Amino acid sequence: MPRRHISVTGAPEAPLRAALTALRTELGVPDAYPPKALAEAERPPTLPTYDATDIPFFTVDPPTSVDLDQAMHLSRQGTGYRVRYAIADVAAFVVPGSALDEETHRRVMTLYFPDEKVPLHPPVLSEGAASLLPDQTRPAALWTIDLDAEGRTLAVDVRRALVRSRAKLDYEGVQKEIDGGTAEEPLALLKVIGRLREELEVARGGISLNVPEQEIVERDGGYELTYRAPLPADGWNAQISLLTGMAAADLMLAYGTGVLRTLPAAPDGAVGRLRRTAHALHIDWPHHVSYAALVRSLDPHDPHHAAFLQECTTLLRGAGYTVFRDGNLPTLATHSAVAAPYAHCTAPLRRLADRYASELCLAAVAGEAPPDWVLSALESLPQEMAEGGRRAGTVERECVDIVEAALLKDRVGEVFDGCVVEVEERRPSVGVVQLESPAVIGRIDGDDLPLGERLRVRLLQADPGAAKVRFAPA
Repeated sequence: MPRRHISVTGAPEAPLRAALTALRTELGVPDAYPPKALAEAERPPTLPTYDATDIPFFTVDPPTSVDLDQAMHLSRQGTGYRVRYAIADVAAFVVPGSALDEETHRRVMTLYFPDEKVPLHPPVLSEGAASLLPDQTRPAALWTIDLDAEGRTLAVDVRRALVRSRAKLDYEGVQKEIDGGTAEEPLALLKVIGRLREELEVARGGISLNVPEQEIVERDGGYELTYRAPLPADGWNAQISLLTGMAAADLMLAYGTGVLRTLPAAPDGAVGRLRRTAHALHIDWPHHVSYAALVRSLDPHDPHHAAFLQECTTLLRGAGYTVFRDGNLPTLATHSAVAAPYAHCTAPLRRLADRYASELCLAAVAGEAPPDWVLSALESLPQEMAEGGRRAGTVERECVDIVEAALLKDRVGEVFDGCVVEVEERRPSVGVVQLESPAVIGRIDGDDLPLGERLRVRLLQADPGAAKVRFAPA
């Protein structure tokens, strides 16, 4: 599920670059890999015997991405469809208990900053030997999922295989080919299957957040805020990943041992805050309209709607990893946003837990016991992922604060229209204000802050190198 995406276009000014560098130091973000781990990343992989290189897979990713976790091939199967989804086989490269394995458990997940990323695996592996790059033979966990005419799952298989991607596609190019009617059937079916899965998502009460990428554009010595709205192809592609994650969860639940991505229903307070944010951004949210229905009605091309979708990610903050063994199924086995059992298994180059989920699914289909190295790591995996998730969340929040400070640094003293969306219970003179334009949030200090009401606020400070954005009632 999505996090907020934020990037800086152009050459970031020195204060912004320095602030982001200082943040990495302050948070103790891993830097260089230990020499032994780097050496191990160069070792040849363990290759499977099953050869699926005759299947013309393709990848769909942002144009600059080279850490390619997934490749797909779509076809018709009787009156339904067949989804073949190849996932990079990280376990073919990482030896359990090795220095490289220990380093991945220290890093847990790839961290994304506006100016760079800090990868889970050494680039020689994540952007090279293990990445499903075009015209390269790679080891993979190959999922085969058969669907009926309505897109419902009929049968699931996963096995280790050699695969070979034929094309590296990007969202804009995919959308253009599909809309123009020039896409060959394996690509054209992405729209067909994606829409069927979206309809099923609505029917079961799930929701996918098509979160726009928040982009800070450097221009004339300053910055301005823009959003890149996701294309329909982004959503169709995400549905293939969701389909696989749901299939993985079902396999592990039937197997009796697994690791799920779970999320309880959002607390009323979080939804209330979102309602106030909607009010601040002039988004009409009648009380009889559900959160899911509202989100589906939004246009991510509208800056106010885009800003609101960014804030909707706050409802995902209660997500965690739930481990179960030996048939002792968990009390909470579902992800409320997916509205079904769900597992992370499709991004092993960027997320540690996916390697373990993949191994459990492979064992479940083969009818074999899980590998000992998987079982020995299961108990501590949720805590490791939680700590990694907290670090990623801190990176996200701090980066937003720094970049928004850069955006407003030359406007200290100006007055803006806003709305107080949150007031601290123990310190009612401290709250959070959502500006109408530019659509940023910041701390506000003042007596009797009018929660949920519009007001004029004055910008007191905004320094990307020293201080977060702070306002006061005007």
